[in-house]
Amino acid sequence: MFHTKNSQSYLLPVCIVLFFFALFPPLALADNNSDEGSCWVGTWASSPQLADSKDVPAKFTSTSSVTLRQVVRVSTGGERMRIRFSNAFGKTPLVLSGVRVAMSEGASTVKSDTGKDLTFGGQKSVSIPAGALMISDPLEFPLPALADVAITIYLQSAPVDVTSHPGSRTTSYMVPGNFVSATSMLQAVKVDHWYYINGIDVNSPDCGGSVVVLGDSITDGRGSTTNGNDRWPDLLSHRLQALPEMRRIGVLNHGIGGNRLLRNSLGPNALARFDRDVLAQTGVRWLIVLEGVNDIGTRLTAKDENEGWATAEDIIAAYQQIITRAHAHGIKVFGATILPFRGSSYFSPETDLDRQKINQWILTSGAFDGVVDFDKITRDPQFPDRLLPAFDIGDHLHPSPAGYAAMAEAVPLSWFAAKRTGTNGKLRMAITFDDLPAHAALPPGVTRLDVASRTIDALRKAHVPPTFGFVNGLRVQEMPGDVEVLRMWRAAGHPLANHTWSHMNLNQHSLAEFESDLVRNEPLLSQIGNDDWRWLRFPYLATGETPEKRSATRALLAARGYKIAAVTMSFGDYLWNDPYARCSAMGDSKSISALRAAYLSAADQDIDYYRTLSHQLMGRDINYVLLLHIGAFDAEMLPELLRLYESKGFEFVTLPEAQADSFYSSDNDPRLPASAETLEQALAERNIELPKQHPVVLLDFDKLCR
Repeated sequence: MFHTKNSQSYLLPVCIVLFFFALFPPLALADNNSDEGSCWVGTWASSPQLADSKDVPAKFTSTSSVTLRQVVRVSTGGERMRIRFSNAFGKTPLVLSGVRVAMSEGASTVKSDTGKDLTFGGQKSVSIPAGALMISDPLEFPLPALADVAITIYLQSAPVDVTSHPGSRTTSYMVPGNFVSATSMLQAVKVDHWYYINGIDVNSPDCGGSVVVLGDSITDGRGSTTNGNDRWPDLLSHRLQALPEMRRIGVLNHGIGGNRLLRNSLGPNALARFDRDVLAQTGVRWLIVLEGVNDIGTRLTAKDENEGWATAEDIIAAYQQIITRAHAHGIKVFGATILPFRGSSYFSPETDLDRQKINQWILTSGAFDGVVDFDKITRDPQFPDRLLPAFDIGDHLHPSPAGYAAMAEAVPLSWFAAKRTGTNGKLRMAITFDDLPAHAALPPGVTRLDVASRTIDALRKAHVPPTFGFVNGLRVQEMPGDVEVLRMWRAAGHPLANHTWSHMNLNQHSLAEFESDLVRNEPLLSQIGNDDWRWLRFPYLATGETPEKRSATRALLAARGYKIAAVTMSFGDYLWNDPYARCSAMGDSKSISALRAAYLSAADQDIDYYRTLSHQLMGRDINYVLLLHIGAFDAEMLPELLRLYESKGFEFVTLPEAQADSFYSSDNDPRLPASAETLEQALAERNIELPKQHPVVLLDFDKLCR
């Protein structure tokens, strides 16, 4: 039986510091400049590269002095900041004759009242030796999260060799002379590159940590919007900032266009730059690795193995090196699968076979601390060796802004969770099932008892405590044999409760009709059910279309001793059951595989979404109540689904235990005034804007296997 819900979520929906790092793991980064109870965290970074001549404007090298203003968007905020400058590729010293920071007002204009000079050992100028890095003194500078900050540098003489980051996707401004304190630089030469700036750290009142993203042009943002800050790591920052418990986490983008794991190309190879771009980053606790496509693709242009050849086994060995080196410093490492690239110059049957072999290892080896399947997220379901057209900028290799958004949404925020709720430090969830004894169509040869048996077996193996099943008695009248599902459920120690006799939508019927349907179900529950069967799950989560009707309904429920079973986590699981039955009947294994992937992806995205809502509303994780249905595909997927929730840190509790949370007080006692039934409605009542919903699953359920 198909369901609808008032809320849409139900419908889916980087030298000096290296020695320090060699001695102490990154979590010990509360340095001499930090205050007790606070620490430094990286909030922005870029990977240094040797600039090509085409990346350095003539005015930069032909003038006796030059002012350079560069704008960057930070991730996490803080009350103090310091900035890192790199002369990594210079052959002579880099002299910074003055550096000033200010909040950006757009383009080359800054908010003049926010401008402050940086110092280095108390001096306004500094000479950075060839190959070295310098960190400014801490500066009192309140820096909001996700803010644009302008860094203005005055150079009295132009350098011979330039350390840069060509793929800034952000405009920098350059004028002859000293204009370090200028509000605007209207006559500036505009260049979409960064020079010498290597990172920004902020001092936080509590220690969060930073996430380093090590990658190539897909991480660097090829195809993203210039000055739009819509690379996937940027969008990941937005998701983290939406959760109060994760607002002290910085995201550091160390992507380099054309970069490879094993051999130099544009910038040093990932293994060579690992110490600088990962271990030396401030406060690093987590690492996401998305590298390898350039190693794979350049085999087609390599003249011999020494020039650029890297086998799948070579690439896997490189991942293992990265994992080993990061783990030695207490850094968790998360792997990302390589995106499809049919239609690009990298594609051949052999290179795609390498990609699939590597992705299979990433997904199944267990070597990483977690995995995000970007391949699955970005590929065309009909042609899985190519990007989904909407996610393709046209070169069939790099994602579009929409593709980057989908990638950012796919990263499990639970990877970065430091604090959890619940008495034993875990997230808590009660699982519930609707529509007993029968829901949706069945695949050939499968019975309702088979579905119930598989569901109960999965719950038992995962040690899930007694789980409420909500009953529609009409099905027993129509198919008397299905009563055995209810008896099997009770024999396994799981309670039953009321879902009305006919799955009646209260919004479409009178209260008298609803009362009759509710009461008609009670003899069956009284006969087969447990002692605590007076819980109601509203069909369609419809609680009455007017305030008056809602109040009258609550009075009715209170008079009959009912509690209301809430729903605070759901991903529209019911949508999968009917197409699964059809695809099974057709023997369409490809479509069933697509269903499996989409089901788990939707559940995964759903976790982050509802945790975001909970934190926006309550400033914490509530105890969640999950809605599932007793369908054939639900039974098929339940073992994997339960493993997913466990991997996210959930422990399973009973419905009464979950609803002991204060959030559910009015659900437990209908005598209390009505409150919002869902997290979405509760946020709407407080005029709190909902975060962006997780992506809709890219499947047409109605047309699948027709």
